[in-house]
Amino acid sequence: MGSSGGGLEWKLADHPKLPKGKTVAVVVLDGWGEASPNQYNCIHVADTPTMDSLKKGAPERWRLVRAHGTAVGLPTDDDMGNSEVGHNALGAGRIYAQGVKLVDIALASGKIYDGEGFKYIKECFETGTLHLIGLLSDGGVHSRLDQLQLLLKGVSEHGAKRIRVHVLTDGRDVSDGTSLGFVQTLENDLAKLHGKGVDAQIASGGGRMYVTMDRYENDWDVVKRGWEAHVLGDAPYKFTSAVEAVQKLREETNANDQYLPPFVIVNGNGKPVGQIVDGDAVVTFNFRADRMVMLAKALEYEDFDKFDRVRFPKIHYAGMLQYDGELKLPSHYLVSPPEIERTSGEYLVHNGVRTFACSETVKFGHVTFFWNGNRSGYFNPEMEEYVEIPSDSGIMFNVQPKMKALEIAEKARDAILGRKFHQVRVNLPNGDMVGHTGDIEATIVACKAADDAVKMILDAIEQVGGIYLVTADHGNAEDMVKRNKKGEPLLDKNGNIQILTSHTLQPVPLAIGGPGLLPEVRFRKDVPDGGLANVAATVMNLHGFEAPSNYEPTLIEVADN
Repeated sequence: MGSSGGGLEWKLADHPKLPKGKTVAVVVLDGWGEASPNQYNCIHVADTPTMDSLKKGAPERWRLVRAHGTAVGLPTDDDMGNSEVGHNALGAGRIYAQGVKLVDIALASGKIYDGEGFKYIKECFETGTLHLIGLLSDGGVHSRLDQLQLLLKGVSEHGAKRIRVHVLTDGRDVSDGTSLGFVQTLENDLAKLHGKGVDAQIASGGGRMYVTMDRYENDWDVVKRGWEAHVLGDAPYKFTSAVEAVQKLREETNANDQYLPPFVIVNGNGKPVGQIVDGDAVVTFNFRADRMVMLAKALEYEDFDKFDRVRFPKIHYAGMLQYDGELKLPSHYLVSPPEIERTSGEYLVHNGVRTFACSETVKFGHVTFFWNGNRSGYFNPEMEEYVEIPSDSGIMFNVQPKMKALEIAEKARDAILGRKFHQVRVNLPNGDMVGHTGDIEATIVACKAADDAVKMILDAIEQVGGIYLVTADHGNAEDMVKRNKKGEPLLDKNGNIQILTSHTLQPVPLAIGGPGLLPEVRFRKDVPDGGLANVAATVMNLHGFEAPSNYEPTLIEVADN
């Protein structure tokens, strides 16, 4: 999928009323939803005068949009949005069936077992072991337990005789402490397979934030710990069952589910039950890409220097999906990705819009790769510049909750004032990354830092007579406590509130303005259920173009005087 166009018509029609050539700042506040004000709404508690002024300013230039469920291509409106599907929708301007939905369809129809990816791993079933590696959770953000259960049933019916599952405990997209129940459920399922003559058991594991599931090459030691446990069968903790492992590690190390240390399961002789060796097949069963790419590189690349793998087994490896379309990684996968073509970014570059995009490492991929339809690199390097600011590594984000918001804003400011670019697009990660730590005080600091960054960008837009659009990709920081069905905070057995570390189902703000925006421009009243996918057409209008007819409708109109 590139810019070659293959004879396709890329020319956008001019907007009949909105001028071209204005500098447009597109600001995405990550994890910044809209919820009722209370002490657990860190955005409300934080000092956020810039975002407050947008909300309280011109009512026809501030609204909410949907950022979860069907609005971003997920199966139901009980599904939380996430940064990947959010940025896909923001950039694509259309709603695509997303990872989880694609996997659901493939499993339900059985088509997953007809594909090239499954045929590839099946070649190892006769003499080798099938290893399944992924997040054991029903959170629905990276993986889902019921998909793993269907996959186990399916592979055993299609000839897998020896199966080992390598489990990563969650506690981030679901409540801390729930991993024990998930492990018990999986153990029961594997025991039933055992009764049918399939040698199936859990082989290794660890907490998702400490073992295997790092992203954006933030900390390769996380992947190294996973490699040692899953592949080499080597970890500081050894147990004869995974239930015992989770129970004892939580008690003895005082770690929560997210940060359980790596463990391996051993037999009565103390030997690991599930090392990965030559002739085995491996499937990473997460459907979400970002926290599987690094492991995929370690499993697939012969030329690899990020850590000493000790040995590199000759395996047949497939991802649940292809995690990086540009890198073609992994080269084999069980479910084909959505074909997201003709994104707004590609259209605008074809129509002369010079584009600058910036974030720090943890969200840089979102404002580039995911925005551009799961595509790495530039559409046209002469028209685009992408800047990645290295994220802090080796510390939790609540230790430095301001993250790189200031540096991102400074890069955006300089790009705006330099007048080289027509679009300056950034992601400010603070609300999401610090919100995920569950540290309320730090998240309040994070929200203020993001707000300060927005001010710097908007001030620059003021100086050049430009336009701004400020929005978010999903909720997080606006509600940091678990709630019952009445909406009241849940308490634990000691009477303390139960912290919410996950995303939410809340809508997100969308604000437009700036001296370059005609006074008659306002949000339409006839798209009340607008979502993130409507933003792309809106941005195209702000650049002076009509959106393609197959895009979700724009959210703005030009009022007649």
